[in-house]
Amino acid sequence: MLGFVSTDNEALVSCLGDPQRTVAAYRELLRRGQDVLGSVRAGLSHENAAVREGCCRLLDHLVDTESMDQLVAMADDPDARVRTAAFHALACDRCKGDTCAPGADRVLEPGLRHLADDPDPGVRAMAAELVGRFARTEPRAVAALRASHDRDPSPAVRKKAGWYIPGGAIYERAAARTAR
Repeated sequence: MLGFVSTDNEALVSCLGDPQRTVAAYRELLRRGQDVLGSVRAGLSHENAAVREGCCRLLDHLVDTESMDQLVAMADDPDARVRTAAFHALACDRCKGDTCAPGADRVLEPGLRHLADDPDPGVRAMAAELVGRFARTEPRAVAALRASHDRDPSPAVRKKAGWYIPGGAIYERAAARTAR
């Protein structure tokens, strides 16, 4: 880590693409916090998919309203690892502290599209998590999750989609919390 003390943020973002330095660079960028947001946002257009993926993972923790549109756009990245990281960042409230996750108006459409059509089962599974966030308020989300639960070629995606439909473990747990 000491080697990164004087390294500028752009150089650290580039290190996310180096398998030997990615973990240390990620930790240092995360430690630097909000000061790296400009460099992380710029890294979303890096030629190296590992850099773009690392930037999506960083935005999961450092997310701000200015980064949200770029993060949503990453759901259409050509690399499945990047799409998976983008969907995780959009779906995960746990990592965001006091920052609110984006609403259905911003993220439901890409989630529905990738849940139905993405060629990668890992991306479809993560899209199920994002779509599942809206299952209690958006009828289209429930319909898409049911379709995925019934017909997705991946057992893992079918299982995950089932968690978010009425009767599924996560859906029912959320309903119980709301009822309190």
